[in-house]
Amino acid sequence: MSTWQPQPQGLADLLQLLREAINPTDNQNVQQVPDYNNYLVYILTQMPQEDQYIRSVAGLTLKNNIRSYYPTIAPQVLEYVKECCLQHVGDNEVGKAVSLVIAAIVQRGQIQNWPQAIQVLLEKLDSPNPVVVENAFSTFQKICEDSARDIDTVIGGVQPLEFMIPKFIAFFDHPDAKIRLNAISSTSQFITLRSAPLMTRINDFLVALFKRATDDNIEVRKAVCQSLVGLLEMCPDVLLPHMPNLVDYMLFCTQSDDTDLALEACEFWLVFAEQEELREQLHPYLQKVVPTLLKGMVYSEMDLLTLGGDEDDAHIADSEQDIKPRFHKASVVEHNDQEEKKADDEGDDEDDEDDDEFDEFEDDEFYGEWNLRKCSAATLDVLCTSFKAEVVHILIPLLKSELESADWLHRECGILALGAAAEGGIAEIAPHLHELVPYLLNNLSDPKPLVRSITCWTLGRYSSWIVRTSQQSPDARQRFFEPLVQLLLQRVLDKNKRVQEAACSSLSLLEEEATMELVPYLLPILTTLSSAFEMYQHRNLLLLYDTVGTLADVVGEALNNQQFIDLIMPPLIRKWQEIPDDNTDLFPLLECLSSITTALGKGFKPFAEPVYRRCVMLVLKTLEECQAFAMDPSLDEPDKDFMIVALDLLSGIVQALNVEAEPLVASTNPPVVQFLSICVQDEVAEVRQSAYALLGDLAISCFEHIRAVVPQFMPHILQQINPQAEHLSVCNNATWAAGEIALKWGVEIRDYVEPLLQRLLHLIMNPQLQRTLLENVAITLGRLGLVCPDLIAPHLQVFAKPWLTALTPIRPNEEKSTAFSGLCEMIKANPQGAVQEFPLLCHAIANYQNAPAALHELFGNILMGYKNMFGEAQWQQVLASMPPELKTPLHERYGI
Repeated sequence: MSTWQPQPQGLADLLQLLREAINPTDNQNVQQVPDYNNYLVYILTQMPQEDQYIRSVAGLTLKNNIRSYYPTIAPQVLEYVKECCLQHVGDNEVGKAVSLVIAAIVQRGQIQNWPQAIQVLLEKLDSPNPVVVENAFSTFQKICEDSARDIDTVIGGVQPLEFMIPKFIAFFDHPDAKIRLNAISSTSQFITLRSAPLMTRINDFLVALFKRATDDNIEVRKAVCQSLVGLLEMCPDVLLPHMPNLVDYMLFCTQSDDTDLALEACEFWLVFAEQEELREQLHPYLQKVVPTLLKGMVYSEMDLLTLGGDEDDAHIADSEQDIKPRFHKASVVEHNDQEEKKADDEGDDEDDEDDDEFDEFEDDEFYGEWNLRKCSAATLDVLCTSFKAEVVHILIPLLKSELESADWLHRECGILALGAAAEGGIAEIAPHLHELVPYLLNNLSDPKPLVRSITCWTLGRYSSWIVRTSQQSPDARQRFFEPLVQLLLQRVLDKNKRVQEAACSSLSLLEEEATMELVPYLLPILTTLSSAFEMYQHRNLLLLYDTVGTLADVVGEALNNQQFIDLIMPPLIRKWQEIPDDNTDLFPLLECLSSITTALGKGFKPFAEPVYRRCVMLVLKTLEECQAFAMDPSLDEPDKDFMIVALDLLSGIVQALNVEAEPLVASTNPPVVQFLSICVQDEVAEVRQSAYALLGDLAISCFEHIRAVVPQFMPHILQQINPQAEHLSVCNNATWAAGEIALKWGVEIRDYVEPLLQRLLHLIMNPQLQRTLLENVAITLGRLGLVCPDLIAPHLQVFAKPWLTALTPIRPNEEKSTAFSGLCEMIKANPQGAVQEFPLLCHAIANYQNAPAALHELFGNILMGYKNMFGEAQWQQVLASMPPELKTPLHERYGI
């Protein structure tokens, strides 16, 4: 044992701080004591005469020090802390605090550096003192939860789990429920790792676990369910022999009066439904599972107490915990239908973690945590997707009973279930929707807010069917589409906040499905959304920005009407003026304004200057903060999302005003290119991504303002156009910007053509390449071919096939036109380069609807050139091999 002893004055000072409830680590005097962690552990373990609360506070402070400053703690201090803690694991008064300190040391220092901790804890499990056993197991539970992977290793030639797992399993039968619970929880931490010492004893584990299935302690039964769910997910084969009894047990637990136990059991069905390889195993039990899930979807009394909100609450300010944090996703330049900037990284791996498969169920009540109702609904959704008709046929009669119930709770449950079944079961449910949709529309006016809100959600899930059906006849439009628009707008202005939120979400879904179908209804829609800005509290206001932005995205230039502008711009500008520069509410507002600028085009000009200036200021301010942080890391790290969202809106303004943005760009101080040259080199990918989008837009609209510095940007562009690019969206935007620069710079880009070509050819030859990037690579190749055909044409044979494959399907627009013009110039310079792909070329030309006059002439010349090159006999063979749907348009348009 260490001979360390505290100094009386230091000990007295520290005890005084603890008594005054002051965190010692915040006190400079204590910081100067080199071994003050020794003092903390001394108070915790060696001073039984001291108040228990003071000793526990010392322990918690010590735990926090270890977690925060472990690498800086002197080895001799750490050894003293370890010795004291292991001696006092079973302390009646402070054993729990000691457990936390031990677990923290193991987590930060790794068990390899302290194997004796496991040895001592295992010995303590054999103690006749139940308090010692309980504290030892509590420590094990924390260690296994925090450091399972570290423990699942060989340490000094020994695998600790070879001793721990059988010991833990032996305690599943312990008379103390807390110890049983810790034993099961500790063992279960190794299921996810499929740890070998557990897998070799899996039958022992299962036998012991099943014996606890009817435990009289509810927490133990919850732990059993958690373990079984883990086994089903990680190693289902071990459960298959027991499946009939297991299914009955889990069905029983899913219907427990204890909602936490029911939720743990319901997770079993969600995991079961998600695993495709288990589909046949689940199939025989669908008749039992589906009704059980439906029961779980009825609001419980506790749900209703927790939710509240069964009243008019639109006038009550939100509490800050109601507001979810907002993050911004930088824009990706896409050119499939038209030039547009989207605030999502389609196909970009780095953003996958933002996706949540069950977002809609997390939002269906809009408040509260994951619960039995949401888990049941999510499971039903997966089952309908997996089994389709079979599940829907079980569900329909059950739904009929729920939807016709006099009890609003059961009607609400039926509507939720109908929405949950929408995605996978639409084909089987569709024949019933002619009756169900009017039923749902009627429920939008239900007296109960929870019924109105879930009805909004469910109608959103069926908006695709409603739009498609309404396009088929005026009668269907009058029966389904028009009432839906009208009633949703009423609910947008509902006096209940939960209903407002559901209505906005549903309206956004309808906007995405209906697109231009909404143009005749823009006046009432915008009138309603404008009123909502005056009515909404903080949380729903953030959602409202998304709804307005989505509307602008889908109706585009139809929004550029003075009456519409007068409705929607004043509330947006008011919010723009109210929100401070450091408030994250700017993210959804600026995203919304980006969509509005693109839709209004030159109609945004009256609002452009102040918005443009503030965006420039936000970028400059963030760059200054970044510089200050680099000099002094103790400062708060700047939030670069402010810079990203500002760059995106600058891009939207330049794009919308086109050449009329020139005066704004000309008067920017410092010049745009100055801060843009910093942004394209930023370490954060999303900043680079947005910077390249703005660079491309400046090339289109204000090239003279960047001409002189283009040579400075080109090496950075080349660096980002990388076949091994980690961030595809940055590569995408840099590729697009290179094509726009090539168009304006012309032959002056010659020095960069070869290095660009090396990169672009690698990309276009990759059949797995993301669609958006592939299209932009092809467009940029075509544009380089337009300005420097002599340099690109020799490579035509290499890329002609993937190039035509990428660009033939996209709709005609300016990008496609210039790219195909470049192809024609390359073919003129090297006709042999495309001769092998002549059928593909004919297909592309025939599919090019309404080509501009100049391109039409180029197409005609290319076809005539090949006719002359082939000679009459071969030409007739080519024509004979063409299908009529190809030959007819070519003959009609080009006389061949």
